[in-house]
Amino acid sequence: MTGTRVGNRVIGAQAPVTVGWENIPKVEGGPVKQFVFTWFQPAMLFALIAFWYYAPNSIAKASTAVAIGIGFKALLLVLEWVNPRFDSWRLTWKEAATDLFYVAIGYTMLRLLDGYIGDDVMIDYVQKALHWDKFAWFMTLPLLVQAILISVLFDFGQYWMHRGMHNWYPLWVTHAPHHYITQLNINKGAVGNPVELFLIGLGIGGFFDFLPRAALLAGTFGLAVSVYQHINVRFNTPRWWRFLFNTTEHHSVHHSQDFEASRSNYSGTWIIIDRLFGTCVDGEAELLGMEGGRRMSIRETMVYPFAEVGKSIKHRLGRRSSDDQPIAVPAE
Repeated sequence: MTGTRVGNRVIGAQAPVTVGWENIPKVEGGPVKQFVFTWFQPAMLFALIAFWYYAPNSIAKASTAVAIGIGFKALLLVLEWVNPRFDSWRLTWKEAATDLFYVAIGYTMLRLLDGYIGDDVMIDYVQKALHWDKFAWFMTLPLLVQAILISVLFDFGQYWMHRGMHNWYPLWVTHAPHHYITQLNINKGAVGNPVELFLIGLGIGGFFDFLPRAALLAGTFGLAVSVYQHINVRFNTPRWWRFLFNTTEHHSVHHSQDFEASRSNYSGTWIIIDRLFGTCVDGEAELLGMEGGRRMSIRETMVYPFAEVGKSIKHRLGRRSSDDQPIAVPAE
């Protein structure tokens, strides 16, 4: 990142970003609170893995996963109230209502769209067109190995899609509204233009045959790891966790008002992917959002990509019209 180093902060073009884990504040309080907010994340991950690994088939199904997901998010809402990372990110009724609007879009319009042109549909078309089968050997791997590989493969695709959104204008205009959020809360991952949310959800897992329970186990990593990207809770994150997994700290840097800092931490779950490709920045930021933290309205979020494309076309047509004007030649 470019900028001037002042103490433990790098001052960029717009806002400071705290760099380095040693400079991030720790959880304050007694030993019980310290213990809970240090080991909560690993404990929940291992508990959910154990549940999906050993649960009887009668309850190991998608409806159970939905119920657990809702309950887990409700618990995290309580933690946001008990131990917020930043008071400036505290959830208001207006923020909560806006977030739930986007969540509703995800569970209705995007689910319907995914059924018609989602990755599974596209992969099925490719397989029929090329006359080749899925990688059935994948099912011979141990259950946990299948689950971890599904999670890593999906996140690897997300990493490059997300990175592309920050480096290629046609994709950026779909993603830009998500960077107008000014705080992180439990449902902020759903805030954005539906086109971007559809694109970021595409994956390559459909190329593989895998056991249904492996998919549920893979979903555990999304629920119990990537959910922390958008959350207002202060944790004493264990060193091994923050080395492997994306965290609130990482994602706050990605959403910071500092442009250079925001071009980092693209993965959704496995931050080690960013480490491998040199795009990881360990740190945190409180001041978030573009244009100095301007909050984008729902209406603007919905129309932004189309409005920007319209402006671009209009600009190009204007330039072409100007280039076609005849050049006046002075009379002799």
